[in-house]
Amino acid sequence: MTDFRLPLGAWVKDFVDLLTDTLSGFFAVIRSIFAGMYDAVDWILATPPFWAVIIVIAILAFLAKGWKLAVGAILSLLVIVAVDQWANAMDTLALVLVASFLAVLISVPVGILAARSDLASKIIRPILDFMQTMPAFVYLIPALILFRVGVVPGIVATIVFAMAPGVRLTELGIRGVDKEVVEAGQAFGSSPWRILRQIQLPLALPSIMAGINQVIMLSLSMVVIAGMVGAGGLGGQVVASLNRIDIGLGFEAGLSVVILAILLDRLTASLGQRTQRRKPSRAAAKPADAAAEADEVIGAGPRRAPAAV
Repeated sequence: MTDFRLPLGAWVKDFVDLLTDTLSGFFAVIRSIFAGMYDAVDWILATPPFWAVIIVIAILAFLAKGWKLAVGAILSLLVIVAVDQWANAMDTLALVLVASFLAVLISVPVGILAARSDLASKIIRPILDFMQTMPAFVYLIPALILFRVGVVPGIVATIVFAMAPGVRLTELGIRGVDKEVVEAGQAFGSSPWRILRQIQLPLALPSIMAGINQVIMLSLSMVVIAGMVGAGGLGGQVVASLNRIDIGLGFEAGLSVVILAILLDRLTASLGQRTQRRKPSRAAAKPADAAAEADEVIGAGPRRAPAAV
């Protein structure tokens, strides 16, 4: 045995210290932006009476799935009110919505880049593997150093942890678009941007929606971890129950997290199913219909037969 030790941890610490010293102003701006977004969403959810928020969510559930989901949403949210966790649930929902929005805002463009460039895909995939396998608690250490205690480190850690499936499923959906449809669009003289916007993204939308669903679910799984750094909400209640060995409080807060998770999962899954019904899979279409579908998607009009000579 030798006394040699790779000082990897010291290098990472020095790198984070360098970031803190040289980019402190940048991270302060990011902290203010994230905190402002969270405060705005939390105000929208927490200011109205609980019954008004429940009515709005029930309407969204009815439009997404039907009356059964709407009734289930009303009953489940009333359970959260009954166990006196409504305010904490709205704080948690605000954190999840902000973190999910930012994660999707990053992951979809990165997924598009990976789908359009094999080199970018080869570089991005190992990074995503690293992000998904690294323990989530590890993300909190640099987040705490760069953004201090509060809701912002929880949002940052949640974004890093949750964005991987959004990237992967966006890339998968775009790469899964029938090449004949893309070639038909190219034959009509469509630019690469128009093909992406009007052919590839609409046809890949079910896969992208599945990625958004997974981003939201992973964001909710970070609630308790975010509560450990002062994010509050239901995660803070779970942490408090652990510190006090309070089984009742832990169960009530945990049940509220489960209700939010099921409700958000059903809503996003229903939206994905509606998208799937509107955009049927190309796997069942005939190859001869590729040009006609490209016409329909990009709005190029019906194909015209060549004029007789």
